[in-house]
Amino acid sequence: MIGLARRAALIIAGATMPLLCASPAPAQSLPGQSFAVDFSGTSREAVSPVSWRIGRAETLFAVPHLSLQSSPAPQAAPAPAPPFEYSDGYRTRLKIHKIASFATIPLFVTQLFLGQSLYEDATADKKTAHIVVGSSIGALFGVNTVTGVWNLIEARKDPNGRGLRVAHGLLMLSADAGFVTTGLLAPDGEGGGNRTAHRAMAITSIAVATTGYLLMLFGNR
Repeated sequence: MIGLARRAALIIAGATMPLLCASPAPAQSLPGQSFAVDFSGTSREAVSPVSWRIGRAETLFAVPHLSLQSSPAPQAAPAPAPPFEYSDGYRTRLKIHKIASFATIPLFVTQLFLGQSLYEDATADKKTAHIVVGSSIGALFGVNTVTGVWNLIEARKDPNGRGLRVAHGLLMLSADAGFVTTGLLAPDGEGGGNRTAHRAMAITSIAVATTGYLLMLFGNR
């Protein structure tokens, strides 16, 4: 009986030993996910949107790469320059300058008419009228030269309209020099040799001054 029991025990042990040594069944995977567990120290990667790698106490998550770079902040626009403050004297001189300028074109037209008439047929009355109108133009340009240059100096730091002011000032100063030269070239008597040069310089000076006047008129200054 003892021999039979030993044989039965050996048979049962031989039958169960392969079952004990076999690898455990793979773990069940959830829908949409797959797990791979390798107890031998190696791991297999599973293909899925998010996969876990489990092995040797290490867990890895495969997450889609996200760009965290922020767009550069827009640069702030430079602050506008504060308006230039003019003095009360500047405004007073500007008003005088503008009022006197209204007589510029009428005086020019009158002087051109008198000068041409005097050039063709010189008389004492025409000569007197020509001198009076010429003196009025000289007085007008004297006032406007003082007020204009004074205001041009005060406004030199104002960038708004600086180019227009400078161009106007240069043209008017050139006309001033031309009118002075015109007076110096005036003939002393009838048939003087400077009549042609006097007339040419007068027309040129009037043209330069008219250009400067219209430049500021249409420049809304």
